[in-house]
Amino acid sequence: MATVQESIDVAVPVSAAYNQWTQFESFPEFMGGVESITQTSETGSHWITKIGGVEREFDTEITEQHPDERVAWKSTDGTSHAGVVTFHRLDDTNTRVTVQLDWSPEGFMEKVGSAVNADNKQVKADLERFKEFIENKGHETGGWRGDVDAPGSGAASTTAGVAASPRRVEDPLEDGPGRADPSLDDPESGGPRATSPL
Repeated sequence: MATVQESIDVAVPVSAAYNQWTQFESFPEFMGGVESITQTSETGSHWITKIGGVEREFDTEITEQHPDERVAWKSTDGTSHAGVVTFHRLDDTNTRVTVQLDWSPEGFMEKVGSAVNADNKQVKADLERFKEFIENKGHETGGWRGDVDAPGSGAASTTAGVAASPRRVEDPLEDGPGRADPSLDDPESGGPRATSPL
């Protein structure tokens, strides 16, 4: 199992960085190798990737999600892939985004790529493109403010006042019941957790 962890600081409020990250169908605009992502449910999506000439299709499911703090996911169809992205409020207009991926390289090319840290370089480049994407726009293109508790947490999953939509879109300029309370922003919130490979 290979593990990659990278961080970047972006000059947008934590809610804008988080909201944009919930718009999975926009990932091909800043993630190298991601051909397309189709949202199949509030917590499910279908990915098509092509990295180093290797094409993969797989489904993922959100395993934990808390507005302005974290989004965690894992593959559901046999491909060994899991990750978490966390959002750390640095101040009112700056956020640190940290990505951790756990995956199993398959085939010769992927194993060689992982051995020479090509996966770290890819994630770092993706985060740099995310920074450019969100900072150039100045705001998110949409957002999903639902809350998904981790399996085994004992709490029920809820959606925080947001109409169910497979596309996870809401007007980023309109206040509503799905907005997080800004007084709850905390630079220490949502820190990376040690995760076991799934």
